Amino acid sequence: QALRDDREGWTAAERAEIANHTSNGSWELIDRSSVPHGRSLVRLMWVYERKRNGSLKARLCVQGCSQIPGVDFEQTFSATMRATSLRTLASLAARRGLSMRRLDFVAAYLLQGDLEPGEVVYCHPPPGYETTGSDGRTR
Repeated sequence: QALRDDREGWTAAERAEIANHTSNGSWELIDRSSVPHGRSLVRLMWVYERKRNGSLKARLCVQGCSQIPGVDFEQTFSATMRATSLRTLASLAARRGLSMRRLDFVAAYLLQGDLEPGEVVYCHPPPGYETTGSDGRTR
């Protein structure tokens, strides 16, 4: 229901996410025929969030269940703070009379490390953003 009520807002959020990926050079559109033999195309999915201030956020995420360990990835990493670290920082801030702020990164999806030379992840186009090649096939 919430998605239907704000359809234009969610579409604008999707476009903003696509624009972030494009401006950061996160991807390059290629024909499916260019994908090396033996490599699979990983599926993408949209994750939607309504922020505290009412703004809409659409994130483009890889469907992990469509990846094959050792083929599509070697290792995983998620940069998150431990609860004990947050409590320690809050305690120090309180003790010293400092205030704390929360940051909201617009494009926090960037890789946590560099890809190895020649390492490429091949993905299907984002849902709703498929294009057609010169041969008339979806790419």
